[in-house]
Amino acid sequence: MTFLRLTGIQKAYQEGIPVLQDFSVSIPKGQILGLIGESGSGKSTLLKIIAGLENRDLGEVFLEDQRVKNPKETLVPGHEEIQLVHQEYQLYPNSTVSENIGRPLLLFDQDYRQKRLHFLLDLFGLKPYQNMLPRQLSGGQQQKVAIARALSMEPKVLLLDEPFSSLDSIQTRELIDELREMFRLLDVTVLFVTHELTHALQLSDELLILRKGKIIQKGFAEDIYAKPKTIYAAKLFTHLNAIPDKAKQYIRPSAIKLLRSNGIPAKVVNKIYLASHNQLTVNLNHKKNQWIVEDRSRKFELGDRIFLKYNEADVLIF
Repeated sequence: MTFLRLTGIQKAYQEGIPVLQDFSVSIPKGQILGLIGESGSGKSTLLKIIAGLENRDLGEVFLEDQRVKNPKETLVPGHEEIQLVHQEYQLYPNSTVSENIGRPLLLFDQDYRQKRLHFLLDLFGLKPYQNMLPRQLSGGQQQKVAIARALSMEPKVLLLDEPFSSLDSIQTRELIDELREMFRLLDVTVLFVTHELTHALQLSDELLILRKGKIIQKGFAEDIYAKPKTIYAAKLFTHLNAIPDKAKQYIRPSAIKLLRSNGIPAKVVNKIYLASHNQLTVNLNHKKNQWIVEDRSRKFELGDRIFLKYNEADVLIF
């Protein structure tokens, strides 16, 4: 059943250049949807429109059966059941962790306010830091405070704008693991934008690929990987090697076998150590073009002559 629905959203800024074009999507309750795309693709603008913080030129946003108003249609912009966590966190620097999280609850009953505050402090593991100021926290802890504050009023939808952009890889990995479990527990619908596919894969139920204001593809990661509709969608996952003499046909590095004999002759011209394999750049001798391949056994060196093979079933055709 559709929970959050966007129909025909269009938005343009200066000189009529479109930021979002005929954007329509339906999101079920409790889903975690990762919006991925390059900078300037309209991701952050889309979140602001969903939250009722940015005017849309055309189209509508509905949460269940309730229409989300444009800011120009209301005295106080925003929709209290849809909360947006900004990329910069926007914490109050001279307020403690508890004060930051509890600030949206100031007009609520004191018993409820205290109960909700302590629930969120426990849930996010922030009780040991409840009397500390944001500058005394790590980036990951500050992000937790920002998300906890957004969840204080029990919104139905949580929007996250590049939530891991200020964190290192260790902080990001640990926070993603925690957030996924928390969102499941709270049964909150989550949309988050990122330009890092790895983050989207780790946290999302489904992916939505956005480019130049348009939906390129939406679905489960494994389905998009197996059948990308565009070269752009395919390249988000891996490098693509163009097959010589075959227009618009490509093979992924992971689909290529490296052999000592029998296959397409090539020479190793570069080697990069990665966590799971050595990434090799090879020259295809007969065509003088280069491919990227994966040496999982780490047995080939610069200057080695090798042979490459792949199955036709793994070829991507656009």
